[in-house]
Amino acid sequence: MKTVSLIGAPTDVGASVRGAGMGPDALRVAGLVEVLRSNGMQVVDRGNLAGPPNPWSTTSDGLRHLDEVVAWNRSVFHEVADALSAGHTPLLMGGDHCLAIGSISAVARHCRRQGKLLRVIWLDAHSDVNTAASSPSGNMHGMPVSCLLGHGPAALTGWSGEPNALTAGDIDFIGIRSVDADEKQAIRQLGLQVFDMRHIDEHGMRYTMTEALHDVDDNTHLHVSFDLDCLDPLDAPGVGTGVRGGPTYREMQLCMEMIADTGQLASLDVVEINPALDVRNRTAEVAVEFVASLFGASTLVR
Repeated sequence: MKTVSLIGAPTDVGASVRGAGMGPDALRVAGLVEVLRSNGMQVVDRGNLAGPPNPWSTTSDGLRHLDEVVAWNRSVFHEVADALSAGHTPLLMGGDHCLAIGSISAVARHCRRQGKLLRVIWLDAHSDVNTAASSPSGNMHGMPVSCLLGHGPAALTGWSGEPNALTAGDIDFIGIRSVDADEKQAIRQLGLQVFDMRHIDEHGMRYTMTEALHDVDDNTHLHVSFDLDCLDPLDAPGVGTGVRGGPTYREMQLCMEMIADTGQLASLDVVEINPALDVRNRTAEVAVEFVASLFGASTLVR
């Protein structure tokens, strides 16, 4: 029986608006533990990590709250690493998306030690490949991919044991529809595989996910980094940076079920739920439904 370790990281230090720090408890209130157990998982809730408060200060050298972002990610890194060492599937409950730096760095180090291939499915409205030089805001929830590729500040790179936790071929983006001008150039220069909303509109979610998952095999560690703003705001209103025109509820369910069908899901981030902007915890409830699908819940036995 698979054991899922829940790791709460209640912070919005990397975000543009307050509120994402309440995300972990919103997921608990929405019944995450109970839903996972009802689908045959053992669940260990490790509680919420502690870290520095959000100082809500201005940018410094193009970055906001670098010290706080480093501190929170260090805590995430160690907790995710401990869960992986115990043979558990870590489920990071954010918090904002900057936390994926610590989470995926720990996963990348684990994969290198185990001789596994790492594949990251990045579900997001944004590509998050900004840097201090390109970001209009300095908010670090728009920079985790750059940091993981080795192009972030020195304090946030190299944690996996290599200069970069990921290479361009290790990550596939799904649902992208809001990309800054400099990010567009970075995506092209880095050679990133981005399945944006036009691709999904033209080819459908089934074909898109078949492309993204075609080379996942038994030696693949599949990590999903799920930003709830990947969804259309009509289905997930409780996010800080919602963008119209995202995947529908049914499209996202298909995406999650096809990931589950690989049998290789081994770690997960669920981030950017902002209860302060939500309607009766609707976004956390939707997130729990999608997490259940990632762990094998389906209408019929397949």
